[in-house]
Order: sequence, then structure tokens, then C-alpha cells
Amino acid sequence: MDAQITDQPTESYQGQFGEFTITDGDRQGVKVYRGGLLVAALSFAIGTALVFWQGSNPKVLVALTPLYTLFAGALAVSLLTIHIYMGLLHRALQIFWVIGAIAAISVAHLNPEPFALTVYQQPLTILGIGFTFAALTGIFFKEAFCFNRLETKFLTFIVPALLLGHLTGLLPIALGKGLLAAWAILFMVFALRKTVQAIPDDIGDKSVFEYLKHQRP
Repeated sequence: MDAQITDQPTESYQGQFGEFTITDGDRQGVKVYRGGLLVAALSFAIGTALVFWQGSNPKVLVALTPLYTLFAGALAVSLLTIHIYMGLLHRALQIFWVIGAIAAISVAHLNPEPFALTVYQQPLTILGIGFTFAALTGIFFKEAFCFNRLETKFLTFIVPALLLGHLTGLLPIALGKGLLAAWAILFMVFALRKTVQAIPDDIGDKSVFEYLKHQRP
């Protein structure tokens, strides 16, 4: 991001289009955004660990459903509180999440098998629930673009590669497991690193948001 801001006691900053102030509400929003990412990453990591440990255990398969629900819910919180200069992109990511959530609910309720097993056995379900992961990839892309984070650069390619590989059936099982493990690890690294990043970084240049707001018809 272009905002010339750092963690300082003062709350006034010089932006590209003028001076702006960071409020307690802004800081709280960033904390909620990062908290959502951490919960999503943790639930995803736990689910991945369970799959590698006892993926064929019926009880484990059932446990993956609430973990996915927690992951998706936490991701929704982050999508509501993330700061993105392009309002159209922000709205698109939120719409992607809604489409993915509707698809996930449909898959879970229309099939007697556990949610994770259905997705594994019926790759075409990725055409619906994949929208949720497209929204997640959008966050990874934003973070890679704004902060040049190495782990999010890898995740931007790992997530769609794994999903498309499963959808088409062209991804070898061993490679798929490797990508899944890398996804879980890098997602946790990303979420943990966000907890120690300067809060104003995620707020960005509020003068740009104000400028763009006044440019809308």
C-alpha cells in the first residue's frame, strides 16, 4: 500500500490525498480482520491434520463439517473487515463467499455422507464451494500485492492448483497431499505473522478511500 504510516503514538497521518486520522474503531476492525484469519487458519490446519491422521475414520469425517463451518464463518468476518481500495473487488470477494456458502449448505444437506467425503468423492462440488476458496485466494493475492509476503505468493497459486487438480482428476494423490499440507502450514504462518504486523498497515491510506468515495457517481 502507498500509505506513509507507521505505528506511532499519534493518530494523524499524511496520505496521498491529504491528512487522515486512525480511530480506535479502525484499529478494532483490523484486530477483528486478523482474528478471523487466525481462526480460519487454525480450523483449516486442524482439519488437515485430522485428514492426514485418520482421514478414513467416520468420526473424523463428521468432525470436519463443523471445522469447515468455523473456517467459512471466520473467513466471512475477515471479508467484512478487510480494507481494499477497490470497492468492486471487495464486493466481488464477498459475493464469492456467499455463493460458496450456499453451495456448501446444499452439498451438506442434499447428501447423506459427511460433507468432506462428498466433496472428495464428487469433484464437481468444487464448482460451487470453490467460490469460498476463491475469496480466500483474493485475500492472499491482496496481501501479496500490498505487503510482498512470500507465503501468500505461494498460497495464491497453491489453492487454485489443488482445487482445479481435484476437479479435473489430473492431480496425483501424493502431490495433492503435499499441496494440502503446504496450504495448511503457509496459511498458519500468514495468520500468525499478521498478529505482529503494525496495525496501521492494514488500515491503509484513508485519504484514498475518501477520494474514491467522492469519485463515485
